[in-house]
Amino acid sequence: MSDLLSPSSTRTKMRLGGKRNDDTLTTIVVAAFIIAALYLGRQIFVPIAIAVLLSFVLAPAVLQLRRWKLPRTFAVLLVVAIAFSFIFGLGTIITRQVSDLANELPRYQVTISQKMETMRTAATGNSFISHIAEAMKGVGNPFARRRSDAQNNTQAQSGSQDSAPEPVPVEVHQPAPGPMDMLQTVASTVLEPLATVGIIAIFIVFILMQREDLRDRMIRLFGGGDLHRTTVALDDAARRLSRFFLVQTALNAAFGVVIAIGLSLIGVPSPMLWGLLAGILRFVPYIGAIASGIGPLALAAAVDPGWSMVFLTLALFLVLEPLVGQVIEPLLYGHSTGLSPIAVVVSATFWTWLWGPIGLLLSTPLTVCLVVMGRHVERLTFLDIVLSDAPALSPSESFYQRMLAGDPSEAADQATDFLRTGRLVDFYDDIALPSLMMGQADLRRGLLDNSHQAGIRDTIGEVIDDLDDADLEPTNPEAESRDADAPSPVLSLAPELPVLTPEQLAEEFSSETAVLCISARSPLDEAAATVLAQMLRKHGVGAQVASADTLAPGRITRLPAQGVALVCLSAFDADLAGAHLRYAVRRIRRRLPNARLVGCFWMPKETQERAPELCASTGTDVCTTSLPKALEVCLDAAKRKTVTEPEAPKNAVA
Repeated sequence: MSDLLSPSSTRTKMRLGGKRNDDTLTTIVVAAFIIAALYLGRQIFVPIAIAVLLSFVLAPAVLQLRRWKLPRTFAVLLVVAIAFSFIFGLGTIITRQVSDLANELPRYQVTISQKMETMRTAATGNSFISHIAEAMKGVGNPFARRRSDAQNNTQAQSGSQDSAPEPVPVEVHQPAPGPMDMLQTVASTVLEPLATVGIIAIFIVFILMQREDLRDRMIRLFGGGDLHRTTVALDDAARRLSRFFLVQTALNAAFGVVIAIGLSLIGVPSPMLWGLLAGILRFVPYIGAIASGIGPLALAAAVDPGWSMVFLTLALFLVLEPLVGQVIEPLLYGHSTGLSPIAVVVSATFWTWLWGPIGLLLSTPLTVCLVVMGRHVERLTFLDIVLSDAPALSPSESFYQRMLAGDPSEAADQATDFLRTGRLVDFYDDIALPSLMMGQADLRRGLLDNSHQAGIRDTIGEVIDDLDDADLEPTNPEAESRDADAPSPVLSLAPELPVLTPEQLAEEFSSETAVLCISARSPLDEAAATVLAQMLRKHGVGAQVASADTLAPGRITRLPAQGVALVCLSAFDADLAGAHLRYAVRRIRRRLPNARLVGCFWMPKETQERAPELCASTGTDVCTTSLPKALEVCLDAAKRKTVTEPEAPKNAVA
């Protein structure tokens, strides 16, 4: 204790705390510098970002041409030329469609005026609306009268004065623009976008030409110490991003084509323009598809004297967008982009503030890039934690957090979600017991007092009560996630465990207290014993739970002396409680000499090799280290033997 309070120890803690503060400050400064650079240099970084995203889309085509033995330079230039020819073609179509629409707008004004007049007439004929209009007119009349009186007073005062001479209007005429002025206007309008497109094309060519060199530099920058792992990670990230962006681009293009065809069949003017805008705006999360329908709906209302075209256009968007978003997208690349909903909203807000409308279009692809980098680059792991839709905690960590918070309803909901695709025994063995092991680790460190241990025991007890009606088999065992990044389903750790009928039970196991599950030391041991007792009852074997207090001297007599055929001693950290377990086993044997004793020593899989040593040192008949094995041992002992079978050797490990 004196060493811990020594001046050198205090100075060490101060140095460590100062270092952490310096690291945090450095991170904040670097982040602020990067954001400022992205904002101030957006004229440079926006073309680079667009080029990087387009290179992910074009990379598969270049690789395919390379497999056909075409030279790299020729393959890159050919793919880029085709891509930009297609982009310029789309731009030409948009320009022509906008020009045609602008020429037709005056003709649509007549239809709009007629509809407005019809709506006004209908509103006037409606008695309810007429009463409201009269009431509003009455409210407005006093103000109108006051304004009229004020105007009359002003005119009277001005009439009494001598008439002043009328002011002479001054007109300013701009000189007619000369040829240089017109050239400058055209150049400022046309040359800037063309220059941006040229910069993007140049960046795409260099990115595709120097793909391997850029990858090597990324490896050197982020993971030079582990070339194999970093190379595999970056190749996987590039492949996933290319597939995602290519599929998303193709899907949005198909969405725009279907919208254009549908609007053409409905009769909405300029259908190709609205189809292109729908495909482009669909890159904007959440509101893009909705925004793309506003223009066609307004135009349909202006063109059609009736309302049938408006309703057909509305139905087209209401049917097509949910079909694409909720059915086709999950089939092609999972249920989502890998981003959490809040991350999508925050990223859209951030990139829009940073780069304007272009940032809004690029927000989702750019954030997906950051998440994939965070998933594969150790230094950027925080991006995956903050932005991805993957759970921040493992299932067992999440369950333990809910037990610590005393939230049995959330814990029961987690168990119910698991039981849709998994078995109850697997939930307890893969989630509940590992979470109790985390609690035991905190107990060793002195972080859990008696009240917290009792709270965890009571919470898991409520969860067990809620799951008392759960089926032993999953509701849909064939269900599996289509998301390529989703974790694989948890596999069963035990063979099929039988549900014993009363006729299949041995005579000594016919009572409701045939198996006694005793907690060795703490409330956490008691929680595990409660789990085991519930699973035994579900499999047709009577079981009850006893707390660790019953093993104390003078209280052992509280254990039932009759009707107990099997005792399961539940214990975490059995290797640290060897002497305590040995005394507990001796007391149990004195009280229940005819009962078979099973040591349920719950421990992680990586430390289960110590089970034989523990079994021999504690003196139990059989030792188990997992819930499925404990169930298997108990059910094997409880079932009626049809033939003479050799008994398990003493101190055996199941």
